[in-house]
Order: sequence, then C-alpha cells, then structure tokens
Amino acid sequence: MRAEFVNPFLASLLNVLKTMASMELAPQKPRLKKDEVARGDVSGLIGMVGPKTRGSMSITFDEGLALEIMQRMLGERPHSINEEVTDMVGEITNMVTGGAKRILAEKGYEFDMATPAVVSGRGHTITHKCDSAIIIMPFDSEYGKAFIEICFDS
Repeated sequence: MRAEFVNPFLASLLNVLKTMASMELAPQKPRLKKDEVARGDVSGLIGMVGPKTRGSMSITFDEGLALEIMQRMLGERPHSINEEVTDMVGEITNMVTGGAKRILAEKGYEFDMATPAVVSGRGHTITHKCDSAIIIMPFDSEYGKAFIEICFDS
C-alpha cells in the first residue's frame, strides 16, 4: 500500500484530536498487522468504496485515552466505555475519514464512506473489507495508545 493512502488518515486523526480535544498524539512506527485482534478497547471501523479503490480504516483507543477524549470533547467522563463513548468513537472515525477523503480527492481518489461500526471490549476483532495487507500505525499519549489500521485494494 502506498503512503499517499495512509498519510491522509494519520494527518486527519492528529488534526481531529488536536482541534476537538486539544490533544497531541505521538505517531510511532507503522507495521504490517497479521491478525484481526484489536490492540485497544474500543474501535471504529469504516468501509470506503470508489471507482479506483476500496478499503477500510479503523481507529482503536485504549479505554483511558477514549475516556480522556470524552472528557475534553464533551465535558463528561464516564467510569468505563458506554454508549456515549462508542458514539464519540464513531463520530471521530467519521471525522477522520472525512478529512482524509478531502485530501485524497485532491489527488484524484474519490470514494464513498459507509456508516462506521463501533466495537468495544478487550480482545475484540476488526475485519477489514479488503484483500491487501493491513498497515497498523500506533500513537502514544499520556492517557494510553491509539491505533489506526488501514487496508486498501488499489
């Protein structure tokens, strides 16, 4: 998979969390992911289909990071992942994909976005909608980790 597909999602996640939650994440080294097990506690997964490509993207947050983002965005902090937290993760997934979609459209890649699915629980799985390699990009913060997974058939 080419960096031109991956970088817009990474930049969009950093922008969304900085804008909406005044939070900076530190990107770590990307690698190939060889299984479907999520690396955190709550994930948003969204499919994308266009004339030139199809794929999917997920964002997974550790519980502590998700709760901190909730506190910063909405001023409330639940004790654990609940429906409001999963709704927020779905909305972040939408915003990140929308931001990446704008960047990719400038490069001639058009795609439609599905409605995000949100899954939570330790050890949950993420099934991507493509046949290519899955790239996982970890991010560090003082509240926990986040992970973007991207898979595109092009």
